[in-house]
Amino acid sequence: MFFVLLFLLELVAFYLAMIQECIVSMAVAGAIIGAAIGGWLNDKFGRKSAILIADFLFFVGAVIMASAINSALLILGRVFVGFGVGMASMTAPLYISEASPAKIRGALVSTNGFLITAGQFLSYLINLAFTKAPGTWRWMLGVAGLPALLQFILMLLLPESPRWLYRKGRQEEAKTILRNIYSSEQVEVEIQALKESVDNEIEENRVSENINLFKLCQTKTVRRGLIAGVGLQVFQQFVGINTVMYYSPTIIQLAGIASNQTALLLSLVTAGLNAFGSIVSIYFIDRTGRKKLLVISLCGVVISLGFLSAVFHEATSTSPAVGMAETSRFAANFTCPAYHDAASASSWDCTRCLEASPSCGFCASPQNKLLPGACLMSNDIIKDSCHDQDSLWYSRGCPSRYGWLALLGLAFYILFFSPGMGTVPWIVNSEIYPLRFRGVCGGIAATTNWISNLIVAQSFLSLTHAIGTSWTFLVFGVISVVALLFVLICVPETKGLPIEEIEKILERRGLHMMFWKKRANEKNGGENDTNKEGDGDV
Repeated sequence: MFFVLLFLLELVAFYLAMIQECIVSMAVAGAIIGAAIGGWLNDKFGRKSAILIADFLFFVGAVIMASAINSALLILGRVFVGFGVGMASMTAPLYISEASPAKIRGALVSTNGFLITAGQFLSYLINLAFTKAPGTWRWMLGVAGLPALLQFILMLLLPESPRWLYRKGRQEEAKTILRNIYSSEQVEVEIQALKESVDNEIEENRVSENINLFKLCQTKTVRRGLIAGVGLQVFQQFVGINTVMYYSPTIIQLAGIASNQTALLLSLVTAGLNAFGSIVSIYFIDRTGRKKLLVISLCGVVISLGFLSAVFHEATSTSPAVGMAETSRFAANFTCPAYHDAASASSWDCTRCLEASPSCGFCASPQNKLLPGACLMSNDIIKDSCHDQDSLWYSRGCPSRYGWLALLGLAFYILFFSPGMGTVPWIVNSEIYPLRFRGVCGGIAATTNWISNLIVAQSFLSLTHAIGTSWTFLVFGVISVVALLFVLICVPETKGLPIEEIEKILERRGLHMMFWKKRANEKNGGENDTNKEGDGDV
């Protein structure tokens, strides 16, 4: 009878885990579709309209989730939220970039990144506040609709992107908005640059057929822009940041911290560090430049991931042993089957116990968590039995004296990632494409980002189980080195340049990795040297 009960509990746990994974992944799947559609919406109806649609979809999704009476409605709500998030993720940076003066464009787009990370931190606090409220999860999900509703109302008061208006033939409206952004001397330069860009588009449309993705890639400026923009979005995910944010409680437990509550509180700290890094980006992005910030960021990420890999390797190597005497303190049917049937059970340690089967857990010694413990089946009944003996229960990571070093490595990783790789890819993608292709190309890049996000998030836990946490972080570290080389070779510096000038840089760009040297136009007081080849851009 007892084994039947255990089997039913395992079955229920598997079903709930599958539903949970579906609820999480559907939001990301919705974001992929939203980002893909968002590019077309931006070019067809404008940046402002796309943001309004994104706000509406997000609000509808929040209402559906808060009022859901079953898991199917909850999943539907997550899909709607995903549509809104994906659409807004590529539209907001684009709108800000096109409506900003060149000298502070980076800082304003970085502010968007800061508000996102600050919102994540605030959401942790709001969720914490609602933990004891009746209908806890409904409040947590429903309150997310209020910012979307507020932004929808405020967005109605803001103008459309002047560059989109000019491209659509509404020149007078565009000029009026530009005069509110730029000084009287600068506004004529901006209008002339816009006119040249639109004239080029008209000429290209006259001599070419309808543009498709293949023809886009045949256009030199678009191809180079897509390589830089899409590449940055892919590497932003594949260096592991959203894995760290999604699974920070799990990673903290892998470092040997058993308490779920402590792990959640520490993950709140990681969200705060992410927001702080975005503030650093706001200050430095228009002072040091995009490329230099990316290089510094990736160097720090590589070092942090190497440090984390070493710490987790050492923690695994010094894992506490599994003691036969300690295991026999519990009922015989509590013992992990894999341990019970093992021929070399005497050589088992905590790591071997947890890796043997997802249904195994480790009950630490009540005297000292680093002393030999018991390898038992992992379920709530046995977990409670372990706690009744004043012992800590581990199901994801093992007790370790190096846990605090893992937390330190995690903190440095986030502090290095956030100011550079966290915000710069979105800034570069908002300014690097020719005006006529900006919506479509931005949509392609954002879609790639969300697909990469889904791949990494879905593979992280499987990867840690297959090769171990240490090797997983080492893989992310190697990818970060590749990302660093990519930035040095393929990403141009766009600091302080009018958006239309960036197109000219892509047209005549040559390989030049001395990114720390000032461009000729910076030395001459910010005037654009459009006639000089090899101006320090890659």
